[in-house]
Amino acid sequence: MRITKIVETSAPMRSSIANAVIDFSQMTISVVAVFTDALSDGKPVVGFGFNSNGRYAQGGVLRERLIPRILDAEPDTLLDDGGILDPERIHACMMKNEKPGGHGERAFAVGAIDAAVWDAVAKTLEKPLYRLFAERYNEGRFDAKVPVYPGGGYYDAEKGIEGLTDEMQGYRDAGYTLMKMKVGGAPLADDLKRIEAVLGVVGAGSNLAVDANAGLRPETALEYAAAMAPFGLAWFEEPVDPLDFAAHAEICQTYPGPIAVGENLFSLTDARNLLRHGGMRSDRDWLQFDPSLCYGPTEFIRIVKMAQDLGWSPKRHGPHGGQLLGLHLAAGLQLGGTETYPLVFQPFGGFGDDAVIEDGNVRPPEVAGSGLETKAKLYNNFLKPLLDG
Repeated sequence: MRITKIVETSAPMRSSIANAVIDFSQMTISVVAVFTDALSDGKPVVGFGFNSNGRYAQGGVLRERLIPRILDAEPDTLLDDGGILDPERIHACMMKNEKPGGHGERAFAVGAIDAAVWDAVAKTLEKPLYRLFAERYNEGRFDAKVPVYPGGGYYDAEKGIEGLTDEMQGYRDAGYTLMKMKVGGAPLADDLKRIEAVLGVVGAGSNLAVDANAGLRPETALEYAAAMAPFGLAWFEEPVDPLDFAAHAEICQTYPGPIAVGENLFSLTDARNLLRHGGMRSDRDWLQFDPSLCYGPTEFIRIVKMAQDLGWSPKRHGPHGGQLLGLHLAAGLQLGGTETYPLVFQPFGGFGDDAVIEDGNVRPPEVAGSGLETKAKLYNNFLKPLLDG
């Protein structure tokens, strides 16, 4: 099996929504296609991948460093013992001549290609991606359905509280039981009113998570924690700067409810430091690393295994990103759930067009690969043009 070419493009992810830190009006995303000489139904197998929302396209890193390294490598060095593309060897190839540390922009570029390689391998083996993950890393065990929650509740001046509660009611009607909303982008008093309004829709506090997108100062985060503690929320997500481990530890010491962090950490080393120094509690807190931002599913799987060695159950992981890749990892590694974006970051967010949410759970697609082709707008607008040109 050989990689014949790799194509990338930058796609817009424009939206009027905002969280506590950024708006998404100028956001872009890198989309990658890895072409191979393997055949399926008489056509060459092509794997697709893209980086996650909340970051920007990495065309320069892809074109100038990563793609040339792969294409210039001796082809056999990129294969496993069965002659199939080896994601771990390709991952190592991409990281040649890269200094340790400084995990940031390149992590997203590597992640996009890594996701595309895994998609191509699963298609070649004619297996759903989650089953491939299960076979290689979880002794063949997998979950046939996965707990899922919608990432939503963004700040939108045109919606107000009434629009926010309408959004949450729509999620409930669609089959979700756990919802998430943004905080930290308004005064605390206003955010408390928003939370109370949403609780009127979702019911118990355990049905609602809140996300500050790392936008609060430590002292403000503690004020939020104290004010929200009586609600018994599902979790308080990204309360402070992701690298301020001391602040995380202080919040964990004072806030009885779960916190959720990890989406803005992009390496195994950063993840290990979080667990060593962030005061995280393995009996209640959530780890939300983003598989397409932390150097791809290859590195994400290493993070899950590292956390296990430190006493963390896979059930405390819930991949960030709101896309099919996280769903496959959650099913194949038997994680605690995953996120989805049914209304925002389209057409990249969310699962296949035929996905059904039942009692807060969703089943991974039973198609070869990751199933990105089951999203018609994504395929027709962004993936098919890569095939054609």
